[in-house]
Amino acid sequence: MRDSLPPLSLSILGVEPLDEFIKEIADFIHHMIVTRPDIAGNVEVEAKIGILRDRMSGQRLTLPVLVETVLAPDSIECRFESNMSVNQHKHYNNLLNNLKTTSAQPSHPASPLGYNHRYLIDSFYASENSHDRDKIRVTREEKTGVVTECMRKIRLGDLNIYSPKRAADWRVSVNLEAPVPHPVGSPTHTRRKDRMSYSHEEFNIDLTQVTSSTTSSAPPQVLHELEIEIARSELLLSTAAKRGDPNVPEHDRSAFDELIRAFVNNARILVRNSSEGWQ
Repeated sequence: MRDSLPPLSLSILGVEPLDEFIKEIADFIHHMIVTRPDIAGNVEVEAKIGILRDRMSGQRLTLPVLVETVLAPDSIECRFESNMSVNQHKHYNNLLNNLKTTSAQPSHPASPLGYNHRYLIDSFYASENSHDRDKIRVTREEKTGVVTECMRKIRLGDLNIYSPKRAADWRVSVNLEAPVPHPVGSPTHTRRKDRMSYSHEEFNIDLTQVTSSTTSSAPPQVLHELEIEIARSELLLSTAAKRGDPNVPEHDRSAFDELIRAFVNNARILVRNSSEGWQ
């Protein structure tokens, strides 16, 4: 039939235009990695799901855009809140548990999900350097008291993503986690993390109830958070070092962008499956 659609080229050049959204996030993460301080440690790349709020009104940010948008850093007076309601937390818990069950079936088209439920205690100590804003965090297993981490988390940069068609926004954060000796003295505050971790290929998805305590007289604050993190820092750094290098095979040259593409897709899927019920 003459009115049926014939096969179409991807473009007049026969190629699909570069996805600028994913490249912008990849460029940001790569820049944070290559310009990081010369301090030994793991680079953490994570995306938190939450709400961007106007600093003045406290209401969710409203911008004259129709689709998901990367905001230029420090361009808009807003704050990011990752706290969600108990019902929203339950919604994501059910979604991820169901996905874990279905992903174990042979007919499932993607890799299966792993699962781990941990109870952790974070204790925060002020740095010995009075000019250092980064606190030292000591993490223990609640049941055994075994220390699993003792490190200083150095914030490198954040990138906010506004999603006007969705119930939630998201933020990409890049941090440097530098191991340090166990501090002396008493912690400034503590928090308990009831964390359900789902692993999928090169990513960890953490759904966490955080109970923070500052003083014995103040009531504890309870937060509910969802984040996705690139699991292996060594893979992140090795692929970043080869990004665009003409002296390595194409697969190695493009591996960093492929890793970030999957990371962004996972964050987008979580946001698009959010329901109403953000604080």
